Amino acid sequence: MKLYTSIGPNPHVVRMFMAEAGIEVPEEKVDILKGVNRESGYLSKNPSGQSPCLELDDGSHIAEITAICEYLADRQGGSPLIGSTPEERGETRMWTRRVDLNICEPLANGFRFGEGLKMFQSRIRCIPEASDGLKAIAQDKIAWLDAQMEGRQFLCGDRISLADILLYCFLAFGKTVGQDIAPENGNVTAWFERMKARPTSA
Repeated sequence: MKLYTSIGPNPHVVRMFMAEAGIEVPEEKVDILKGVNRESGYLSKNPSGQSPCLELDDGSHIAEITAICEYLADRQGGSPLIGSTPEERGETRMWTRRVDLNICEPLANGFRFGEGLKMFQSRIRCIPEASDGLKAIAQDKIAWLDAQMEGRQFLCGDRISLADILLYCFLAFGKTVGQDIAPENGNVTAWFERMKARPTSA
């Protein structure tokens, strides 16, 4: 297998997941700043032109970060990061969906349509006037999450999961592009610092 990876929060999610799960896969860096991910060689592997992408031993490919993480977990007989019971797996997928749809996507598109417009406008349809609204949606949902995190160590209670890794990597990215966690969201801030302190977070 080989993981095609790059800068950005999406590849960070897969790398942190692998580190937490003790999974090692050879990596090849893709220069997305130069648009290598939009060239025919890469598009033949992942037609969406996004990073990361996992190349399997038979030459086929899996893209999308949650699909890659679940596939890698399944190959080793499962992982507590996904869940050890049907109930835990359901809970992990619920929180992964919530943070992806409500926080990660608007945060990322707020950047793409704003500060990242010069890079992305020739690659995807961008709506610059939507940037501020998308950023506000992400902040609203972080505030909602802050209330849900009262008394919790992680999104799924006392166990770290893929949902935590996904959210952490995107909030870490947000901090670098002007979308920091609002200071009044103390529960999310404390959770973020716990995640940041993990050896796998880099």
